[in-house]
Amino acid sequence: MKMLLPGSWVVYRMAIKGHPEGINAVCEKREWDAMEADQPGRHTLIMSGIANEGEAERLARGTAGDTKPRGLRADTASTPPAIPPTDPE
Repeated sequence: MKMLLPGSWVVYRMAIKGHPEGINAVCEKREWDAMEADQPGRHTLIMSGIANEGEAERLARGTAGDTKPRGLRADTASTPPAIPPTDPE
């Protein structure tokens, strides 16, 4: 089993064809160093020194993996109740 040093994870933005803004990715610091040595500047480092992989994954996802707040659903909170049609007599 390999030992990882604290802060040995990074989040970076990976350049991908078809995604002009890129996508966030996670790797170990040594892997990032190897990628940068091989192709300097191809990817953008967002944050380094992250304590563990789970924390790095959460940071890379942003709010995409967050639990939705409980309570009223957004689609029903702003919609007034339907009024039944009346028969003109």
